[in-house]
Amino acid sequence: MDEEVKGIVRVLGTNIMGNDIFEVGILKIRGVGPVMAKAVAQVAGISSKTKVGNIPPEKIKQIETIIENPINNGIPVWLVNRRKDYETGDNIHVVGPKLLMSLREDLNRMKKMKSYKGVRHQLGLPVRGQRTKSSFRKGTSLGVQRKKAAR
Repeated sequence: MDEEVKGIVRVLGTNIMGNDIFEVGILKIRGVGPVMAKAVAQVAGISSKTKVGNIPPEKIKQIETIIENPINNGIPVWLVNRRKDYETGDNIHVVGPKLLMSLREDLNRMKKMKSYKGVRHQLGLPVRGQRTKSSFRKGTSLGVQRKKAAR
C-alpha cells in the first residue's frame, strides 16, 4: 500500500507542500531555480517523480547541505548565484532571507558610490537601458495637474 505523505515539509525555512514532486517543490525556496533543482536532485540521488512528503528527514538534511554548499557537493561553479562575491571574493550560493539582504546591500552600495545603476535605482527609473518616452509612465510622476475651478 501507499505510504502516508507528509502535508508540509520545511526545507531551509520554506514550507513546501508534500504532494509536490521534488523538482517543482524545491523551486519555492528563494535562490533555487529549475537548473539548480535538477542538479540538487541528481547529487542527492532523488528521482524527479518523488513527492517531497515521501522524502525521509535524513535526506532533507542532506538536501539542505547540498543547497547551502553546492560547490563542495559536486555542483559546478557556474550554477551558484554569487560568483566572486564582493566582500569575500569566494563563489557562494545564497538562499532565503540572506539573498534578499545581499541584494539590498548591493543596491545600497551602488547608490552610495553613485554609479549609473545606483542613480537609476534611486530615481525609480529603468536601469537596463530601456526607453522612457512611452514606457514607465506610471508610478512616481504625477503628470499634468489642472487648476481647481473657481467657486
